[in-house]
Amino acid sequence: MSDKQRLTAGELAPQVGGKLIGQKGLVLNGLADLENAGQGDVAYVEEEKFFETARASRASCLLVPEGFVSGMPAEADKVFIEVARPKLAFTRAASLLYPPKQHEPGIHPTAVISPSADIALTAFIGPHAVVGEYALVGAGSRVEAGVVIGANVTIGDECVVHPNATLYDGVAIGDRVILHAGVCLGADGFGYVRDDMGYHKFPQIGTVVIEDDVELGAHTCVDRAALGRTRIGRGSKLDNLVHVGHNCDIGERVVIAAQTGISGSVVIEDDAIIGGQVGFGDHTRVLKGAVIGSKAGILPGKIVRPGVWWGIPIQPLEAYKRQNAHLGRLPQMREELKELRGRMQALEDQLKDRE
Repeated sequence: MSDKQRLTAGELAPQVGGKLIGQKGLVLNGLADLENAGQGDVAYVEEEKFFETARASRASCLLVPEGFVSGMPAEADKVFIEVARPKLAFTRAASLLYPPKQHEPGIHPTAVISPSADIALTAFIGPHAVVGEYALVGAGSRVEAGVVIGANVTIGDECVVHPNATLYDGVAIGDRVILHAGVCLGADGFGYVRDDMGYHKFPQIGTVVIEDDVELGAHTCVDRAALGRTRIGRGSKLDNLVHVGHNCDIGERVVIAAQTGISGSVVIEDDAIIGGQVGFGDHTRVLKGAVIGSKAGILPGKIVRPGVWWGIPIQPLEAYKRQNAHLGRLPQMREELKELRGRMQALEDQLKDRE
C-alpha cells in the first residue's frame, strides 16, 4: 500500500514531461479510469477510439496525446496535460500521488537478528522477521513482518521485502528490488539421479542472484542453482506464482506472467515477453525479441527465435492461427466426411447391381 499525496496540476505537469493547459493551481489527489473518475482524479487517454469518452469524463486532470486540446473550449474545472505517451505519464503520476509506504528506520523488538548481521541504519526490520548470520540489509530497505533472511544473504539499497518472504542462505539481491508476500528464493532445485534403489539428490549448492530493479510477484519461487547461479536480470518483472528452476538465466527487462513454469537451465534473453501458464522444458533458449503467448508449451532444448509464438508445441503465431482455424472446422468436416462415405457406398452398391 501507499501513502496518498496531493499535488497541483502545475506541480504534476513538469514531473511527467507534459504541457499544462488549464489552471495550474487545481488540486489533484487520486487516479481513476475515464468512466469512474471524479473531482480531484487524474485519468489518461491514449487511443483515438476513447477520445469522446475522455472529453465526457469528470476527471479533474486528463493526460492526453499531443495536439488533443487543439480547438477545444477551456473548462474551468478541468485541466489537460499533453504528453508524448499518456499511459507512461499516468504511471509516473501514480508514483507521485501514491508514493511507497514509509517506515521509520529501526528494528522491531520481536525481530530476531544475528549479532553478525549488518543492518543499515536507515533500514527497517519488521515484527518477527529473522535475519541470519553475516546477512546484509542495505540503506533504506524494508523487511516486513515474518520475513526469513538466511545466513550470508545480501539485500541491496531501497529494497522492499513483503511479509513472509523467505531468502535461503547465500542469496543476493540488488538495489530497488521488490519481493512480494511469500516469495521464496534459493530453495533446492529439482535434481535427482536414479539407481536401482531409487532417487539420489544431485548437489544443490549454487546460489540465486537477483539484479537491480527486479520485481517478483507473490508466491513466486526461484530455485538455487545446482552448481553456479540462477539469475534474474536487471529490470525484469515476474508475476505471481511463477516458478524458475535451477540454473536458469533470465535476462534484463524480461516480463513473465502468472503461473509460468520454467524448468532447469533455461535461458531467456533480454526483453522477451512470456504470457501466463507457459511451460518450459529444460535447456530451452528464448532469443531476444521473442513473444510467447499464454498456455504455450516449449519442448526441451527448443530455440525460440524472435517473433510471436503460441500453442502446444510452440509454433509461429500465423501457423497456430491456421491450425486453430482447421480445428474449428472439424465438426463440419466430420459431417462432410460422413456424407462422402454415404455417397461412396451408394456408388459401390450401384456398381454391384450392374454386375
